[in-house]
Amino acid sequence: MLTWALIFFVVALIAAFFGFGGIAAGAAGIAKILFFIFLVLFIASLILGIVRRPPV
Repeated sequence: MLTWALIFFVVALIAAFFGFGGIAAGAAGIAKILFFIFLVLFIASLILGIVRRPPV
C-alpha cells in the first residue's frame, strides 16, 4: 500500500510539473489517503504483534 501511495505522489509531482493542477491535486489527495491507511494498518499490526506474543 505504501508503494501505491508513492506512485500517486510521483504522478502528482509530474502532473504539477506539466501544469495539470486538478490532476495533481487529485493524485496528491489519493496518495495522502493511502499513506494514512498504510500508517493505521502498520500501527495496528505492531500492536497486535506485541499483544499476541507468547509469554516467555
